[in-house]
Amino acid sequence: MRVIGTVGLAGSGKGEFAAVAETTDVPVVTMGDVIRAECRDRGLDPAEHHGEVAASLREERGPTAIAEASLPHIEAALERSETVVVDGIRSGTEVDVFEDRFGAAFVLVGIEAPFELRKERLDERGRDDVESGEALAARDERELGFGLRDALQRADVTIENTGSLDRFRRRVRGVLE
Repeated sequence: MRVIGTVGLAGSGKGEFAAVAETTDVPVVTMGDVIRAECRDRGLDPAEHHGEVAASLREERGPTAIAEASLPHIEAALERSETVVVDGIRSGTEVDVFEDRFGAAFVLVGIEAPFELRKERLDERGRDDVESGEALAARDERELGFGLRDALQRADVTIENTGSLDRFRRRVRGVLE
């Protein structure tokens, strides 16, 4: 059994890491799906209220709320696969949840890329929230405020995602193997 968590700022490459995992039949549990489901339960548009609801969940249920809500999904995926990727860890307290539950079987991968490169990637995706760098900078600050900086510093493996897409995909496959 192996649980591989990913952590990184928006546009760093977490989604691409997950996509590579899926091409190798490694299931991916996306923590953001928990937040999107909660948005829908509250009658809110996830595209507009994702960050707000994430903050609310942590405030209402504690800083580990999203990680704890992800555990049943991870455990169900482990029934079908030896390895599972957990996409979107945002804090050291969330890392604690996974380390406590999975012990040495948990590996944290930090994915890093500079601000301008991440902004460019998000612009190419057509993300409305990054037309100016201000929205992305605000999102970075919010996520760093959740404790993302601490989680990045605790990474067992760090991938600098500044080169080609092929190079990044090779690094991801290496981690998955």
